[in-house]
Amino acid sequence: MQIDLPADDAPMAPLSPEHAARNRLVIMLLLVSAFTVILNETIMSVALPRLMQDLNVTASAAQWLTTAFLLTMAVVIPITGFLLQRIHTRSVFTLAMGLFSTGTLICALSPGLGLLVFGRVVQACGTAIMMPLLMTTVMTLVPPQTRGKTMGNISIVISVAPAIGPTISGIILDFLDWRWMFWLVLPIGLGALALGRAKLQNVTEPRKVPLDLISVPLAALGFGGVVYGLSTLGEGGGGEAAMPVWLPLLIGGVALVFFVARQLKLGPQERALLDLRTFRVRVFTVSVVMMGLAMMSLFGMIILLPIYIQNVLGLAPLQSGLLVLPGGLIMGLLAPSVGRLYDRIGARKLVIPGAVFVSAGLWLMASLAPGSSVGLVLAYHVVLSIGLALLFTPLFTSSLGSLPPELYPHGSAVLGTVQQVAGAAGIALFVSIMSLRIGAEMAAGAGQVEATAAGLRAGFICGATISLLMIVAGFFVRRAPKQVA
Repeated sequence: MQIDLPADDAPMAPLSPEHAARNRLVIMLLLVSAFTVILNETIMSVALPRLMQDLNVTASAAQWLTTAFLLTMAVVIPITGFLLQRIHTRSVFTLAMGLFSTGTLICALSPGLGLLVFGRVVQACGTAIMMPLLMTTVMTLVPPQTRGKTMGNISIVISVAPAIGPTISGIILDFLDWRWMFWLVLPIGLGALALGRAKLQNVTEPRKVPLDLISVPLAALGFGGVVYGLSTLGEGGGGEAAMPVWLPLLIGGVALVFFVARQLKLGPQERALLDLRTFRVRVFTVSVVMMGLAMMSLFGMIILLPIYIQNVLGLAPLQSGLLVLPGGLIMGLLAPSVGRLYDRIGARKLVIPGAVFVSAGLWLMASLAPGSSVGLVLAYHVVLSIGLALLFTPLFTSSLGSLPPELYPHGSAVLGTVQQVAGAAGIALFVSIMSLRIGAEMAAGAGQVEATAAGLRAGFICGATISLLMIVAGFFVRRAPKQVA
């Protein structure tokens, strides 16, 4: 059901030069900090083989560095809606960057896998808070008519940081010990924390909202169980797992049913941990669904493409990182233009071509074979990246811009949660399909390289098929409705 909302597109009063400068500084500080935490999220992607060797651990054990991070993000993000309403901007920022910097220091000092995983968990707590804080603050400070431009800057952060993460990681691992991945990030995190404490001003007014103590464990068990189950499934079926793959998925699914029912009950009373009344706004719902489909394709591609480059083409991790770098940089370069276009023409004229480009990129990747050239890989990745650049800014802006201001914190938390769960689902689905196909090919007598190429082809076909749903959904996306003051 669609609901009518109070005015959000009503003209804002002109800001004084002092307030305008304050707002620019706040947004810039949050953008730099968000870039740092997202860069850290992907910097581990090509480091697992080195860590397995240096720490003398199995692939299943090393995978916990990624699984624990995703799991923590999925558990913490739903709680950020409460934090953003209850605590001042500067305090939330200090909490986020303080946790991130502390976790980075723990990782840098870690003598073994156990403490390293713990450090990643602490890092993830800070990362989970930072992105909803950035989104909510932008929606609060930026007038509707220029939000597309500002969201374009956020899209630069979201696209460039993951793109250069593997490249930076590859360079570090070629010349330095793996701990330098954290030592080099730590001063950036500490610098952002110090600058934020000194310069960041409070731009929101906290209000006393109750914390529902039943919703917190339900959210942790529900989202945590689903993401853990999907991550275990994505590792190849959980052959060494202490429990069946379906058990955490079942527990998480049941907990989510109770969590959703409780939020629907508490929402009208203004007591929900995650106010699901956001889904009563059709623009928000369609945009979030499309964002989830895009994240499934993106995360699946992030996992599969390096496997193809390294295991099929035989390139080194650093070369793999450099090969996907141009696509990420193109996304970043296009983001400001896409943001300005959104402000002029709205969402639909951008997301439909964007979905077509994403789908074309994935179908092209499904044609990659053991003898394909590096140039083809680069070209196909650029096509996919152009599509994602056309998607992210309009979807972020139209989804959150369709909500009344009091639901911005909850909308940001919902969007972040969907991104994490959809990303985990994409990884699980793509890798599981790839693994099943590789097993079948090798059982039929194929060699390792040919079997891997066939498995990757099956995974990309899966992603390409999902992308067709994005094209359909794109016709239902539109700019947040202009409302009458």
